[in-house]
Amino acid sequence: MRVFQSIDELRHTLDALRRQGRTVGLVPTMGYLHDGHMELVSRARAENDIVVVSIFVNPLQFGPAEDLSKYPRDLERDATMLRQAGVNFLFSPGVGDMYPRPMLAVVDVPDLGRELEGAVRPGHFAGVATVVCKLFNIVQPQTAYFGEKDYQQVVIIKRMVDDLAVPVRVISVPTVRDSDGLALSSRNVYLSEAERRAAVIVPQTLDEAERLVAGGLADPAELEAKLTAFLSREPLAKPEVVAVRDASTLQPVTSIAEPVVVALFVRVGSTRLLDNRVVGDNRVAGGDRVIGGRGLPGKGVTR
Repeated sequence: MRVFQSIDELRHTLDALRRQGRTVGLVPTMGYLHDGHMELVSRARAENDIVVVSIFVNPLQFGPAEDLSKYPRDLERDATMLRQAGVNFLFSPGVGDMYPRPMLAVVDVPDLGRELEGAVRPGHFAGVATVVCKLFNIVQPQTAYFGEKDYQQVVIIKRMVDDLAVPVRVISVPTVRDSDGLALSSRNVYLSEAERRAAVIVPQTLDEAERLVAGGLADPAELEAKLTAFLSREPLAKPEVVAVRDASTLQPVTSIAEPVVVALFVRVGSTRLLDNRVVGDNRVAGGDRVIGGRGLPGKGVTR
């Protein structure tokens, strides 16, 4: 595995490989890798000749009171994991490499980025869209891989790709969970032992959502209220977002007649945990689904 910090050096190397007809897959990350990231890597390796993993803790997507300075970092550990997984190139730029001067150009999808997580993290998704667009321009992959745990992020990136005609096929990969159902996340390391035990209320709430919808509950407002009450059983859990939205557009719905995504943003102690599940969709357990777009051949975001 070769490690790059320079944008120009990585571009030069990838340009030569593309001229040989090699396909390139990109897995963008902020590092402190776990099995969820490695699942993305596995998918990318199966579908591409060359796999590039980026590790960059992007300051543009952190608010002034958020955890940028303490976000977990261990580049040596991450590089060892990626090398063992057969990754070809690790791109690990510094902030000065990615943003040598203050960014004046910003990519934003405001109608989607202000919703859900964006409502409690203003500007977050503009930072995400900007850095992902820049990574796409640097690496120029044919495909890029994202985890479904960050469902809203996938929807926003898919819309950005469609609107700007970016020639990248965005693939989402199902959430990888711990044995008790908690979605794997780099931020889980922040949880104390008591908070980690309490955090299981988040996937349990998604189980409850699935049970209620399967039982015939069709009023989204009632479902949100029941799920908020269910979360309140755990005193360490403080829900910030409990929302039922259209699974493709993230728009509010008046009835659960089509598949909806149940989106949770829950603070456990000082740690924000993000999770979601699509319910009311018989295809979820056994087949593919389209997230956030038309699902055109070769461009859809598929599970």
